[in-house]
Amino acid sequence: MTRKKKTIQDPFAEREALRYTSPIPSREFILKYLKQHGGAATRMDLEMEFGLADEELAEALRRRLRAMVRDGQLMEGRDRQYRVMREEDCVTGYVIGHPDGFGFVVSDEGGEDVFLSAREMQPVFHGDRVLVHVTKTQRSGRREGRLIKVLVHQTERTVGRYIHEKGRRLVMPDNKRMPKDIVIGADDDKGAKPGQIVVVEIIVQPSFRAAPRGRIVEVLGDHMAPGMEIDLAMRAYDIPHTWPAAVLKEVKKFGDVVPKADKKGRKDLTKLPFVTIDGVDARDFDDAVYCEPIKRGGWRLWVAIADVSHYVKPSTALDAEANTRGTSVYFPGRVNPMLPRELSNELCSLNPDVDRLSLVCEMKLDVDGNLEKWEFYPAVIRSHARLTYDQVAGWLDDPTRVDGGKYTQLLPHIKVLHDLYLSLDTHRKTRGALTFETVETQVIFGQGLKIKEIKPLKRNLAHTIIEECMILANIAAARFIAQHKVPCLYRIHASPKKEKLQGLRDFLGELGLSLGGGDDPQPLDFSNLLDSVTGREDAHLIQTVAQRTLQQAVYSPENVGHFGLALPAYAHFTSPIRRYPDLLIHRAICHIVEKTPYAYNDETMASLGEHCSMTERRADEATRDAMDWLKCEYMLDKIGEEFHGVVSSVLGFGMFVELSDVYVEGLVHMTALKDDRYVFDAGKHRLHGQRTGKTYRLGDSVDVKVMRVDLDNRNIDFELVGQEAAPAPSAPASDKKRKKRRKRSPKSK
Repeated sequence: MTRKKKTIQDPFAEREALRYTSPIPSREFILKYLKQHGGAATRMDLEMEFGLADEELAEALRRRLRAMVRDGQLMEGRDRQYRVMREEDCVTGYVIGHPDGFGFVVSDEGGEDVFLSAREMQPVFHGDRVLVHVTKTQRSGRREGRLIKVLVHQTERTVGRYIHEKGRRLVMPDNKRMPKDIVIGADDDKGAKPGQIVVVEIIVQPSFRAAPRGRIVEVLGDHMAPGMEIDLAMRAYDIPHTWPAAVLKEVKKFGDVVPKADKKGRKDLTKLPFVTIDGVDARDFDDAVYCEPIKRGGWRLWVAIADVSHYVKPSTALDAEANTRGTSVYFPGRVNPMLPRELSNELCSLNPDVDRLSLVCEMKLDVDGNLEKWEFYPAVIRSHARLTYDQVAGWLDDPTRVDGGKYTQLLPHIKVLHDLYLSLDTHRKTRGALTFETVETQVIFGQGLKIKEIKPLKRNLAHTIIEECMILANIAAARFIAQHKVPCLYRIHASPKKEKLQGLRDFLGELGLSLGGGDDPQPLDFSNLLDSVTGREDAHLIQTVAQRTLQQAVYSPENVGHFGLALPAYAHFTSPIRRYPDLLIHRAICHIVEKTPYAYNDETMASLGEHCSMTERRADEATRDAMDWLKCEYMLDKIGEEFHGVVSSVLGFGMFVELSDVYVEGLVHMTALKDDRYVFDAGKHRLHGQRTGKTYRLGDSVDVKVMRVDLDNRNIDFELVGQEAAPAPSAPASDKKRKKRRKRSPKSK
């Protein structure tokens, strides 16, 4: 750029003169100038072009340029030149941190995530909202970016271990997506002792030049204290766990029983023999069911759901807190509820032998299980019994197990439910709903809240009966709301992405298998594939790869159907005590049925959908983190022991193995495979030995030894049993001589 001093007129000069004593070119003019003169210039170039020889004016320009960079109008390159930020090169989104220091920005507009190097991640925490400039796009489609601005710092508090290191007081965040130590001032440690778990408040956010600073606001206790894993997880994932005073004040107004005034205008269904069927440990009962046959064939099914919307009204403290929490979080042996226990376990819960307000879905089905009609209305019901899954499954297996009394009277109704289920199950298979064989586990605690045993949680016939009844009510709710065109949150499960499908097809082709459906396979095509491999030794492998092809289910006002259930419309209606989206569905139904006020539109629902999907993921991650802690703690005294396991995942750095009888997962790192040099084959989900040809792939059975347990990082390391190190290849003579010379050299010491 030519460096000659000249003065250029700014059309906004008059405005700037009114604002500032010593005005400089406006932001608009700077942007216009750069666009018209090559698109880039250094600050000195601009000083010359604008005639800003005065030191005060030059400093004002410097500050303005920095502000424009901060606000995303300009970017400053490594060559010190300022360039206009093009909108198409900018991405706004939230940060996903990685334990190794780098991260990704998930764009608000969708598309490929933007990679941020460890340096670009220095001023941000996991979860922050940022503006980034896309600086490079690889051939693979991967985008790399440069941080322009932190829009919102999301981390105000976190939890971690307090340590003293090299004369500094630090807190190491427990959330491994936040690999930044937080500096604690000498007077800000709240008396915490090194090694204790603490809650720290961030008082200075991180920057390119400095680490974050904080003050300790709560000392949770010692590192391995009973229950610490749950306290850690709730705070690490920012899960609300205390009730605001305003919420408790609202709850006290409701009392302990349903008053007569609240029952007015509702259908009285207290004579119908509704029952709840849940797990033995359940304390909050959202749903009760009753079914009777229709004389000309088919069934009439009532699904009564706790009427939470009667108690939790919009624009109340209760609603704001339920929205913030989004969902109840079920930790091992402990629940962090979405609603206070006075509601979740008492007044809203469909407990036996008491009147409860409910929103009822009454459905009519034909003999083939097709849903013909449905009706929603507010009602009063009375659960006639609190039954468990094991209890009901036992009765259906052997009716003589019934203990008599009222249970004898309920047995015929249970049998009708079973008959309906058989028809629904056939209908489910016909439409192609996907069923994957998975193992859920249950933790059995011993003394001091330590794991005594981890055992599989067996699903029985009663589980599937209730599951199908709830799915049916959710289908009816989605159809009912869609019919009336009211904005709501659907539970959507989009079709698999093309690149994932191609990966699955390539994998199946290696096995001589194929997936039907061409470029647009339907759920029935997946279902047929899974049926066709039943009995094969690699059936579990094929099922796992097929399952990983599917997308994650989320909440959205845009109904794209539910691929996994093979349904054109689906919504969550049946669990308003523990899921906020269900409460929103209840409000939509009440708006249609009772003409109650409804302040939601597609825009607000889109925002709520993103939030509720986030709280669901947050709950899953927190419970997984707490469970991983417990499993690591359980394995601490098993170092050196050998176990049988199955390869559960294969990655570029090794393979994860799940112990068959213990249900604990650990890593066999690539460096622990000593008999050969192994190469990761992503397409075939395997590690392949270059010299021996030996392979380890997803689903293979292996024997492993526990070598190391890292409680802080929730890691367990295994080694394969019976592996011997491969003999090292003999070094060439020149290499041997070089080693001898190195040993004799004083510099090598």
